[in-house]
Amino acid sequence: MADQADQAGQAEKTAKAGQQAEKADRKAGPDERHGLSRRRLLGTAGAAGAAGLVIGGGGALAAGAAQEKRTPLSGVGSASVPFHGKHQAGIADPAQACGHLLAFDLAPGADRKAAAALLRRWSATAAELTAGEAPKGDDTGIALDAGPSSLTVTFGFGRGFFDRTGLADKRPAALEPLPAFTADALDAKRSDGDLWVQIGSDDPLVAFHALRLLQKQAGDTARPRWQMNGFNRTPGATARPMTARNLMGQMDGTNNPKPSDKDFEARVFVPEDSGDWMAGGSYAVVRRIRMLLDSWDNLSLERQERVIGRRKSDGAPLSGGTETTPVDLNKVNEDGSLAIAGDAHIRVAAPESNRGAAMVRRAFSYHDGFLDDGAPDAGLLFIAWQADPRKGFVPVQRKLDRGDGLSRFLRHESSALFAVPGGCAEGEYVGQKLLEG
Repeated sequence: MADQADQAGQAEKTAKAGQQAEKADRKAGPDERHGLSRRRLLGTAGAAGAAGLVIGGGGALAAGAAQEKRTPLSGVGSASVPFHGKHQAGIADPAQACGHLLAFDLAPGADRKAAAALLRRWSATAAELTAGEAPKGDDTGIALDAGPSSLTVTFGFGRGFFDRTGLADKRPAALEPLPAFTADALDAKRSDGDLWVQIGSDDPLVAFHALRLLQKQAGDTARPRWQMNGFNRTPGATARPMTARNLMGQMDGTNNPKPSDKDFEARVFVPEDSGDWMAGGSYAVVRRIRMLLDSWDNLSLERQERVIGRRKSDGAPLSGGTETTPVDLNKVNEDGSLAIAGDAHIRVAAPESNRGAAMVRRAFSYHDGFLDDGAPDAGLLFIAWQADPRKGFVPVQRKLDRGDGLSRFLRHESSALFAVPGGCAEGEYVGQKLLEG
């Protein structure tokens, strides 16, 4: 009994220490966006106690935050990611277990002033929610008893936003329309949009709470155009840190650029010295990609692995090694065939095959029921982050469109491109440099 009491006392002390660290960290201001924020780390580790928090090497950031042992729910709930900072949250941060993507169109008559007021409201609310605070006047009670659960809220602008606000001369050249691809089967009603919001959290109720408040605050200024809902593996669901798997059962994100890479900032963010309102920002390509899972599941395991170029069990490339071993595109088998097939996904998508083009893929899986023929309406909410889509997504997708063996099992059903401004300081709002510059 004494041991149990000691353990309970220690757990209480540890939890209090985590809470105190969180409060102190809020006063300290924003942290770096790469990987887990200090606040998210302390919030989770404080509640997890002796279980500890281990950040793996190759795929940990792409997979999200994973604990070596199962994390108590109190740890998941108390983890937070700061809203304010040089970059917006939700770009280089680990993907959460639940996500909402939604686009709005400005209402007729909504001008630059109305748009600025909306972004000011949204930014203030997002800052309060991500800090685990209840916004003034919120009586919904949706997440009344929950912590921030690593909530992030990210805002972006589509091409139409600039015309409707009289800012066409400020529209970035990199926001030019994406080219058509042969594999596209796009639904215009679920594509594009003037404003874009990305919400992520490790608690679905927390994510929905943010979604509901932002939608209400849009008021007469903006009208919902489309919404997509996705999910990932829950933190602590695996015994050790692992790269996330998609609905095809494949590890997805192994070769993602990592914040530790020397050229990460240059690949993902607009240079700070660019001199325009997008400095420190990024561009998000959003694609709803349906997976033809019935056809995929009919393939043998060997065939699936050849299409991807990796082993399904552990993500290791067919050229040998472990998941994080660099892919050897020149290796041949004993029979003279390429170890990584000519149309294998990892070969066609590799930076070496695309003159170094790369982007951070931060996706959510989705399942929206079944189609009329009984096939699952499921796949990937693909979000690609890059400093310039003309040098990132476009050349890679063109290559995939022409020669990727995986494309036979995918349908691109919606598409959008958004300019995502840099972050804002306390007392400012996202997009202020554009709207008040």
